[in-house]
Amino acid sequence: MKSMAAYNGREIPKEDKVFAASGKALDAVAKYGPADVINATVGALYDDEGKLLVLKSVEKEMKNLPADKFAAYAPIAGTPGFKRAILKAALGSYEPKSYVCVVGTPGGTGAIRNAVANYSCPGDRILTHSWHWAPYKSIAAELYRGIERFEMFDDEGRFNITDFDYKVKKLTRNQEHLVIILNTPANNPTGYSLTMDDWYGVKRVLDEVPLDKKIALVLDTAYIDFAGEPEEVRQFYTVVDNLRSNILPIIAYSASKTFTFYGARCAAMICLAHSPEVAEEFGRINTYSARATWSNPPRAPQEVIERIYADEDLLAEVEAERAKARDMLLARGRAFEEEAAKCGLETVPFSGGFFVTVPCGEPDRLCEKLNEKNVFLIPLDRGVRVSVAASSEEKCRRLPSLIKAAMDELV
Repeated sequence: MKSMAAYNGREIPKEDKVFAASGKALDAVAKYGPADVINATVGALYDDEGKLLVLKSVEKEMKNLPADKFAAYAPIAGTPGFKRAILKAALGSYEPKSYVCVVGTPGGTGAIRNAVANYSCPGDRILTHSWHWAPYKSIAAELYRGIERFEMFDDEGRFNITDFDYKVKKLTRNQEHLVIILNTPANNPTGYSLTMDDWYGVKRVLDEVPLDKKIALVLDTAYIDFAGEPEEVRQFYTVVDNLRSNILPIIAYSASKTFTFYGARCAAMICLAHSPEVAEEFGRINTYSARATWSNPPRAPQEVIERIYADEDLLAEVEAERAKARDMLLARGRAFEEEAAKCGLETVPFSGGFFVTVPCGEPDRLCEKLNEKNVFLIPLDRGVRVSVAASSEEKCRRLPSLIKAAMDELV
């Protein structure tokens, strides 16, 4: 007997590509030392010495928590103080016109999972962009849904509103419900952020959806606080908070990344509903789903975030530290772009954030070739992902020519 598992039509790989590549990189670091290895695999922010960057103000609050604030169960949907604080963190100064409801989740993954589970049906296809975070497909498969992709960019490198329009119309012809996932600002894996013109285009498309169709517009904003100036990157809320009643915007906000405690698994899903009934339903069904999967989100990071937003001085300290980290990250991205332009390395349109993507025809072979030079990237379907978050500015300047040389060797 070779298997006891019920695969139920799922294709389950033997290993996760991201963690496999990261494992190879860590082995190389142990053998050759961090100076001689470029580990651009990790989806977390590292300092220039290769150490995980944790905001000192957040670390201090985490260590100061009394036992009952980290050991006790949190309410299924999150503590009341956390829900108030995370709304401020996610929206910034924007004051929503809609009816808002917040449900805490263990990481942004939990928010995506619940949105797919509760706003689509088994057999439905979930719409997202061609360059997307691979677990979207896994989440859909676990819930007996499929993935439909629209081409993210047109031939001129602009957001492809034409294909987005086509795919929305195609899917709503056959589905009553449609979940659309847009990962912006600072898309993973490309670093692209939808512009305001892009958002007006999205609105025009959604305005044409028949009113008897129900759309959940899921905004995966995991990297929003490292995408650019905090208020500027939140301007799109003025568009998504002004959609028709058959469109439900759902913000998936990752506090794990914003507050640099990735393993604490802290996030929230936030709806902008047209009616109090839809907002109440959002809270009820997503709390039910949470109870049936992870039960309770971790309490400790919720308590820390509540403390931060209850203390103006502490909040200012956190924001100042984050701004410094964001500036460092943006400088790395610009350095990579500059060097890529010099050596003729093509990149997918980039705005900011943790990652840059290089399109190529043989991503697995390219990564293998680069591994020989102690350079480690993540292979995607149509390119390779480079984590500028995990690479110093000096290494970001070296990477483009190394990647270009390896690509030329494959020809």
